[in-house]
Amino acid sequence: MCDLKKKTSLYPQLIAHRGAGLDAPENTLAAFQLGAKSGYRMFECDVKLSQDKELFLLHDTTLERTTNLTGEAKEHSWAQLKTADAGSWHSALYQGEKLLHFGELVSFVLAQQYGLDIEIKPNKGEAYETGAAVANYLQQSVGEFPAGQSRFFLSSFERAALRGAKAGFREIPRALLVDVWPKEMPEFWALLDTLDCRGIITNYRIITPEILQQAHDSGRFVMVYTANEIVDIERLLKMGVDSVITDNMTAINTL
Repeated sequence: MCDLKKKTSLYPQLIAHRGAGLDAPENTLAAFQLGAKSGYRMFECDVKLSQDKELFLLHDTTLERTTNLTGEAKEHSWAQLKTADAGSWHSALYQGEKLLHFGELVSFVLAQQYGLDIEIKPNKGEAYETGAAVANYLQQSVGEFPAGQSRFFLSSFERAALRGAKAGFREIPRALLVDVWPKEMPEFWALLDTLDCRGIITNYRIITPEILQQAHDSGRFVMVYTANEIVDIERLLKMGVDSVITDNMTAINTL
């Protein structure tokens, strides 16, 4: 059993990556249902726009890896995308599983009182627009985000996406995704202030106790992605990381 530091974040210590994105077809309803069945109560997902500006879940720029369609996602209308088989690539068990409209996932999360880290994963040239669209959708479907609200937050590697989200719905929390630390760290902290980010989400391999302490001292939460080995998850939580995004569906019952 892991002897963890006292937890101060609003969010759970473990967040399921793309639903149960290894054990089921990532970013599909089946993946989120399996993650919930495994015991997870908060999930990470990837959201982008279709050709006709519908929000749906997909990680990649193109469709080949996880569907039977080809080409870039932004070249297809939602009417075309929702006919795709998004499960057969994973296994025969999920043959015919569909791409998931963002609204369907929001309804699922709200009905079950789960949490959601929504990564804005825009098509090229659509970062600001996608961030604003996601934020506007949440404002219309969820409403106000009172102090202490922890069910949803928005994240992205794209600064423009976070600016769009801030303009679309300022109250929803935002987090900057980081894969490599900039050479000038003071500029990084200034950027977080400019974007009004309440947290950071880093590659689990680059987080340090010093940066973790700086983030916490500034009142921000710190999450990491995508740690799957129990030894790594335990080490990160002991260090003081607020949440670990993981593909490991057994971790929730191990720690």
